[in-house]
Amino acid sequence: MTIHNLDTENSVLNQFIAEIRDVEIQRDRMRFRRNIERIGEVLGYELSKTLNYNLKHITTPLDIKQSFLSEDQLVLCSILRAGLPLHQGLLNYFDRAENAFISAFRHHPNNDDNFEVIVKYLATPSIEDKILIMADPMLATGKTLENTFKALASFGTPAQIHIVSVIGSKRGVEYIKNIFPQNTHLWIAAIDETLNDKGYIIPGLGDAGDLAYGIKS
Repeated sequence: MTIHNLDTENSVLNQFIAEIRDVEIQRDRMRFRRNIERIGEVLGYELSKTLNYNLKHITTPLDIKQSFLSEDQLVLCSILRAGLPLHQGLLNYFDRAENAFISAFRHHPNNDDNFEVIVKYLATPSIEDKILIMADPMLATGKTLENTFKALASFGTPAQIHIVSVIGSKRGVEYIKNIFPQNTHLWIAAIDETLNDKGYIIPGLGDAGDLAYGIKS
């Protein structure tokens, strides 16, 4: 797996990451969602540099201009519900992409810190020979991405796989390196060192779904 950690260089991305972590700014759900969306746009732009481009002739009102354009077939797959703002950020840039949505959540059968990831809903086009972009804002244990990838397996074999995350744990990143094909790319805005016993990233930012859309019962 090739890891593209944008936290290794300073950029405007620092501001967006700082704001989604800040407990005071987090109270504004609309700003939280917009910052996740903007992070998706930045990650999508960097990802776009790896796509395939062909020379095209564009007719302007005055002349012909040669431009290199991508004709890759993309499928954006987001994990509900936390992945929706990140999905929108990617879709702002990859507006011709097909879209897939999957629900994956942590289930605590014994009401303790142990959990399993349950997948209940999946809507997707074929991913055969297409570029699959999987959007999951919080890469904690890596189990959600693993189960999502398994659920998508019956819909084809993608030509390429890109994972887009906002914040991940070092342990989660190491875990998915052993799950996904070797030529997979991970695009991530920050990697934190610690994953606690409950499977939460430290310092992280909390529950991205709750911060974006409200606390669930």
